[in-house]
Amino acid sequence: MAFETVSELRVRYAETDQMGVVYHANYLVWCEIGRTDFIRRAGKSYADLEREGVLLAVSDAALRFHASARYDDPIRVCTALTHVGSRGMTFGYRIQRADTHVVLVSATTSLVCINRDGRLTTLPRDVRSWLERAMLGGANDVDGA
Repeated sequence: MAFETVSELRVRYAETDQMGVVYHANYLVWCEIGRTDFIRRAGKSYADLEREGVLLAVSDAALRFHASARYDDPIRVCTALTHVGSRGMTFGYRIQRADTHVVLVSATTSLVCINRDGRLTTLPRDVRSWLERAMLGGANDVDGA
């Protein structure tokens, strides 16, 4: 079974349009929250990866909208790492209302590894192995132990 993290938040007023509905671009921000939480719970932080010279850039994003979120709704972002390759990875997301479990958005983002000059590069072998373990294992048992 794949490892999945859950991040919870509440819709802020600034994330809504004039009608009180969440503006579509904010779902990408919530995906970033989920991705960052996933990596941290798997044993590292984005800052740790960057210190190791691993810079990740979003190369593709796809969102499918199922229902609307509104101001002050409780939100749950479920995140899983679905693919790890030699130069990047793909995350899947299920964004739902935390209280009703209604799926609002299903999404994926693909990230590639780049160097400090912004050029595509290979994921270091140890980082790729760690991510593969994270994809299948879970928090606490994926940090190389």
